[in-house]
Amino acid sequence: MENDKRKISIVLLVLTAVMWSMGGLLIKLVNAHPLFISGVRSMISAVIILLYVRKPKITWSFPQIAAAMAYALTVISFVIANKYTTAANAILIQYTAPVYVALFSGWLLKEKVTYLDWITIAVVFGGMILFFMGSLDTRGLVGNIFALISGIGFGFFPIFMRMQKNGSPIESVILGNIITAIAGLPFISATFPSTMEWLYLFVLGVFQLGIPYILFSLAIKYATALEASLITIIEPILNPLWVLIFLGEKPGISAIIGGIVVISAVTFRSIAVTSVRKN
Repeated sequence: MENDKRKISIVLLVLTAVMWSMGGLLIKLVNAHPLFISGVRSMISAVIILLYVRKPKITWSFPQIAAAMAYALTVISFVIANKYTTAANAILIQYTAPVYVALFSGWLLKEKVTYLDWITIAVVFGGMILFFMGSLDTRGLVGNIFALISGIGFGFFPIFMRMQKNGSPIESVILGNIITAIAGLPFISATFPSTMEWLYLFVLGVFQLGIPYILFSLAIKYATALEASLITIIEPILNPLWVLIFLGEKPGISAIIGGIVVISAVTFRSIAVTSVRKN
């Protein structure tokens, strides 16, 4: 039964990564201040999640507040990073997150990090560097710094969410969205998006933030923090797919090889862990 729930959690995490992957493209398409984009996106997301939860249980516990702060740090920094550096830099640097999860989940969650986990992280990073080899840009220092901050937040977020596995972690996302929305309020009057940009913001709030974080909150009850971090790492691999579909940009051969390496490494680890648990 527990193993079945874990398998479902993996599917939910994959769906989460697919929806998250729309972020870089849509953020680039909205010509507005990054805090305005963050605030509106989170405001819409909060409404969607509240419609799902209906009666949120706000306990003000340390894990709940810490996860909310990590969430707000992640989403705000990621939008700023996308505005000041390339989408490739932003997503690649953000996905240093599994390292933070591996380093701190053992201490904070008592979840053992194995040699297989470290090997998977190393292979995944190698694949991602290969994937983005032609897209990396050393310019945009401010954006790169915010991408790093986003990665730190994104590393601690699943740890604090996992601390609530016996409760209801979705409330942390609601609180995080409220914090982000408040941070964006001062920038609302200075921005006038077009009708199409409002549509992009709606899609960002509902399908790129709201629904996937509901799925993530369900999955984190049965997947370890490191599993959640590693499985969703397919997000940056899917980003160029949207660019290909909507902008017609084709990935190079190194990107294709890198993507295969990343997906293969994550898949192999998931199968290996499942096999060990069965035995």
